[in-house]
Amino acid sequence: MVTSRKGSMAEERRKSSMTPDSRKASVFEKPVDLDDVLVNEVGQFGRFQLQNILLVALPIIMSAFMSEYIFSAAAIPHRCQVPECGENSKDAEFEPEWLINAIQNTSSGWESCDRYRPLGLNGSLDICPASLFDQSSTVQCNGFVYERTNSVVYDFDLGCQEWLRALAGTLNSVGTLLVLIIIGGISDRFGRRIALCVSVFNLALIGLIRAFSVNYPMYLALQILQTTLGAGTFSSAYVFATELVGPKFRVVTSATCSSMFAVGQVILGSVAWVVQPWRYMIMTLHIPCFLIISYYWILSESVRWLLSKRRYDEARLVLEKVARVNKKQISEKSLNALLNPPQPVVVEETGEGPGLLKTIIRSRVLLRRVCTTPIWWITTTFVYYGLNINATGLSGNMYLNFIYTCLIEIPGFYTAVLVLDRIGRKPTLASGFIFSASCNIAFVFIPDDLATLRLVLFLLGKFGISVVFTSLYLFTSELYPTEYRHTLLAFSSMVGRIGSITAPLTPALAEYWHGIPSLMFGTMGFLAGILVLTQPETLGTKMPDTLAEAEALGKKTS
Repeated sequence: MVTSRKGSMAEERRKSSMTPDSRKASVFEKPVDLDDVLVNEVGQFGRFQLQNILLVALPIIMSAFMSEYIFSAAAIPHRCQVPECGENSKDAEFEPEWLINAIQNTSSGWESCDRYRPLGLNGSLDICPASLFDQSSTVQCNGFVYERTNSVVYDFDLGCQEWLRALAGTLNSVGTLLVLIIIGGISDRFGRRIALCVSVFNLALIGLIRAFSVNYPMYLALQILQTTLGAGTFSSAYVFATELVGPKFRVVTSATCSSMFAVGQVILGSVAWVVQPWRYMIMTLHIPCFLIISYYWILSESVRWLLSKRRYDEARLVLEKVARVNKKQISEKSLNALLNPPQPVVVEETGEGPGLLKTIIRSRVLLRRVCTTPIWWITTTFVYYGLNINATGLSGNMYLNFIYTCLIEIPGFYTAVLVLDRIGRKPTLASGFIFSASCNIAFVFIPDDLATLRLVLFLLGKFGISVVFTSLYLFTSELYPTEYRHTLLAFSSMVGRIGSITAPLTPALAEYWHGIPSLMFGTMGFLAGILVLTQPETLGTKMPDTLAEAEALGKKTS
């Protein structure tokens, strides 16, 4: 009691000795940040933020065009050329009447890589009897005839090279991993606006050049170059959309950005449907992207970035513009507090704290999470992108199937927004994973003649994984302490790229058995859903700042 009284008397003496200026400065002991200004003065979501989102929606839509390999490198039905019957071109009639004499017809269509062994006799395009072939044995194709021409498979003669064809999608995903190293540096050093304009320019220019590829290696090289230098379009536009809205609207804004990407995929499918030749399709998609370069003069630079770089005069102009467009007023007091922050206290590093790796090893709770969250990310990207790619292989119109698969994402994104704060993070993720997995496994056993039911199950599987995709960032962030949150979230996301890199290879597995891709999606979904149940619920809890708080999540307090 004596000690407490002495402390309070010392505090009173300290306050009485303060000058008026020092008393005024003490009001801002907690620095005013941009969120305070947005919430209390200029508005969390007003006309300016709406205009901003509408503007960046266009580059977000265009960022989806990098998935055009789904159509430009699509698998197309093919069969062996039969030179004994006068065929010497890949443009020959795909199903002549005599074809049954030369090539085996299976339940899934004409055998694509083998034909009956020829006996050394010759026929013609009109007459090609079975007597010209030994139907008890087969030989591999020396050349191919293709059913369609709107794919690199036809132009570069990739018949029966399914793994090589699928490499286009894999390199696309590798590029999205490499871009993280490049675009972050550009954005943090030169600004969000330059990062966005540079990314869109690279996306447009390299995409346009790729339309003139003269061989498949050139097509592949430009594929990885385009995503490595242009895939930052989405992240740059996403930052623009989210950095200027208040905390209350960030989740909805994030879901809206994801929905705009889905709209871009719908436009991609529609253009591919209307403009069938793959070279013209690529040009149609990428030429309009050059218009986004004008955003350098249209968009205002991110206020958060300007503040982080201490470019206060420019930040003041942008904030005044936000207030004016939103028909609000920002006080000079708030501007001074925001633009003249107190100098941070420099704390000397002692070097005594353990490193991140040692901390993870010592903490069983943190170790379990570090081993668990990357599996969620791998599964989510694998299933999400795998379903997109395999949609074109469903029976019926490949373009409509792809469009339906992308459209179903939008209600999935907003469903996550509606239920995350109502039923919790764990039920949302676990049910999303398991629901998607159940649909994918059921899809395997539905016969082909029930095409409508197969499509419905396929779309429901995509809906479930879309709910997970929106929820994953939030739940992962809430499981880790502040001091390690960014690093471990980035680690989970980066490891998760394994899923998007391997997803384009799944159609090649369907060559061995049609159900392999869906069975893999289902198995991994069930595993991820069960692993979600091993982690604590974070709804209604404070985001942990320390390791102790992170370890205490889900534990009953006395």
